Amino acid sequence: MVILGIDPGIAIMGFGVIEYKGNQFRTIDYGAVVTDAKENIPMRLKKIYKGLEDIIIQYNPSVMAIEELFFNKNAKTALLVGHARGVAILAAANNDIPTFEYTPLQVKQGVVGYGRADKKQIQMMTKTLLNLKSVPKPDDVADALAVAICHAHSGVFEGLFKMK
Repeated sequence: MVILGIDPGIAIMGFGVIEYKGNQFRTIDYGAVVTDAKENIPMRLKKIYKGLEDIIIQYNPSVMAIEELFFNKNAKTALLVGHARGVAILAAANNDIPTFEYTPLQVKQGVVGYGRADKKQIQMMTKTLLNLKSVPKPDDVADALAVAICHAHSGVFEGLFKMK
C-alpha cells in the first residue's frame, strides 16, 4: 500500500510518500509544496492544489493521511492552515483517494507509542523506521512522513481493502 502523508500548512505543505507492505516501510519520496507569502491567498491555494495533484498523479497513493488541525492561538493562522488543509483533502477527493485524519496525539502514539512524545523523539523514530540517513527538513516534511507512518500502524487500511 502506498500512503501519502500530509502535514498541512499555507507556507509549507509537507508531504511524504511511503509504501507499507508486510510490516516493512519503503520511502518513495518526500518534500514540501512551498508558497510565497507575497502571493495572494487564492494563488497560494492553487499552487498547493496543483503541487499535491502532481504528487498524486505521479505516485498513485492508495490513501492519504492528513494531520487534523489543533486550535492555534492565532485565529488568522489557523484559518489559513484550514484553507490549505481543505485544498489537500479536495485534491485527494478529486482523484478518488480515500482520506484519513489523525490528531497530533494519534500521530505521536502511532509513531513512538507515547502520546506525549516530543518532536525530537518523533523525528528520530521516523528516521529509524524509514531507514533514512538524516531527519528530513523542514520539520513539516518529517511531520508528513510521521502521519503516513501513523496511518500504516493504525490498521485502518486493512478493512478498507478487504471491502473492495
